[in-house]
Amino acid sequence: MILFPAIDLKDGKCVRLKHGDMATATIYNDDPGAQAKAFEEQGFKWLHVVDLNGAFKGQSVNSAAVGSILKATKNPVQLGGGIRTLEQIEDWLDRGLARVILGTVAVRDPDLVRQACKAFPGRIAVGIDAKGGKVAVEGWAEASSLGVIELARKFEGAGVAAIIYTDIDRDGVLTGINWDATIDLAEAVSIPVIASGGLASIADIVRMTMPDACKLEGAISGRALYDGRIDPAEALAILASGPQKARAR
Repeated sequence: MILFPAIDLKDGKCVRLKHGDMATATIYNDDPGAQAKAFEEQGFKWLHVVDLNGAFKGQSVNSAAVGSILKATKNPVQLGGGIRTLEQIEDWLDRGLARVILGTVAVRDPDLVRQACKAFPGRIAVGIDAKGGKVAVEGWAEASSLGVIELARKFEGAGVAAIIYTDIDRDGVLTGINWDATIDLAEAVSIPVIASGGLASIADIVRMTMPDACKLEGAISGRALYDGRIDPAEALAILASGPQKARAR
C-alpha cells in the first residue's frame, strides 16, 4: 500500500486548492524541487505531481517546475495535467517520469489511452475525477455524462497501470476519502485504484489497511501532510505494519 505525497503546481509553486478551484490556492512552497526532496527524505517512495495550469490550459505549463522535481528526487514521479497527445507522453517519459496520468483525454479520446498503453507498457495511468458521481474534465471545469465505473471499464485489458480516482467534492477540504465510492470502483475493475481527495488524518491511513481496501494500490495526500495533520513517519509505519497491527490500534 503506497502513500503518495502530492505536489500540485500553480505558476511554478506548490499549492493546494479546495474543490479544484484555482481561486482558493494556498501556497505551501515556492521551490517544488526542495519539496520533492523533503518528501523523499521523510521516507516516501513515490511522488504524485499535477500541473494545475496545464490541466486548465490543455497543455503543459509548469514544465520547468516539473524538471526541478525530477532533478531533486530519486523517487518515481507520476504527472498529470494538460497531457493530451502521444508526443507529449513520450516527451515526458523521456525526461524521466515513471508514469503519465491521462485525464481529460481519457474521456475525449479513449483510443489514445489504449495506444499509449501499448507504446509505453506500465507507464500510463488514468485520472478519473468525479463530482456527484459524474466524471469532470478540463481541470474539473466541465462535467461529462459519464459515470466513474462506466469510464473505468472502457480501459479493462488495455494495460492501464493505475486509476487515480478523485472525489472533487472532498478534494482539499480534509473531510476524509470517499471510501465507499473508491472501494466500489476498485471492486468493479481489475485495474489498480489509487484513492485521492479528502485524506484528512491518521484515521484515513488506518482505513487504508482494512481488508476491504486491500485492492487499492494506495492513496494520495496533500493538504493533510502540508498542514501537519499527518506525521509521515507514523503514517508510513502504519502502512508497513499491515492490517493486523493497524486494527489493534
